[in-house]
Amino acid sequence: MTRKVDVKDMLSDEMPSDSRHARQLVRRQMIAETVISEGSIRIEDLTERFGISLMTAHRDVDDLVGRGIIRKTRGIVTAAPTSLIESSDAYRATRQASEKRSIAETAINFVEPGQAILLDDSTTVQQMTALLPAKVPLTAITNSVTLINELREIRDITLIGLGGQYVNWCNAFMGHITVSEIRRLRADTVFLSMSAIVDDIVFHQSPETVETKRAMFECAAKRILLCDHTKFERRALHRFADLDEFDVVIVDEDIPITHLTRMRSAGINVVVAGGKKAG
Repeated sequence: MTRKVDVKDMLSDEMPSDSRHARQLVRRQMIAETVISEGSIRIEDLTERFGISLMTAHRDVDDLVGRGIIRKTRGIVTAAPTSLIESSDAYRATRQASEKRSIAETAINFVEPGQAILLDDSTTVQQMTALLPAKVPLTAITNSVTLINELREIRDITLIGLGGQYVNWCNAFMGHITVSEIRRLRADTVFLSMSAIVDDIVFHQSPETVETKRAMFECAAKRILLCDHTKFERRALHRFADLDEFDVVIVDEDIPITHLTRMRSAGINVVVAGGKKAG
């Protein structure tokens, strides 16, 4: 069984009395939490974000790599598998919780009784499960163990669980077996969330996740992306799709107006949760 990572426990058994050392420890903890929450980041970006030199950034990162908290490859820092357990399950579920609920309340308006819907393993989509009883009967298809456990309690939902290789850090099934199962199906609508949006392109730090969610994307008649405003501030390694490939992009009310203006100009169908259609 994989142990859940607590960054604070891994970085210090006791707080050092030397103030310089204490500041270094706090900074390294913040770097670790940044990488865990964002999935991946360039070392150069760490220098700007924390106001440190490139040499100091490398020294901090090397210390964290030595502790098994993060990994470094060709100037890119990524969350280690043990860290991903925290960032992608319990940790992610607590981040932007109110925004995710608001987005889910808007997303449920795109569900109609009698439909077959695909739901990914994201914590944003997970917020939709409590709202689905009002839309039954439904067929719900998901690779998420968390969603399977929640949806099985709802009457008048035909539940299809996608098997494959179980991935601990996201508590879901991923990989080529899962993809093969998805490709045998056709759904009315897929609801997805991803890690990052850069230049109106959606990214994720896990190639297995991209492969699995892309299969979902391709097997649905309508594609809906759920993304809170913090996704526009992050980076990830692997490209998933352009925003204009989605039928609907649902964002929360804290989305910067610059992003909304740009997306409107590009013809992207944006819906602001709790607000009016932006486009």
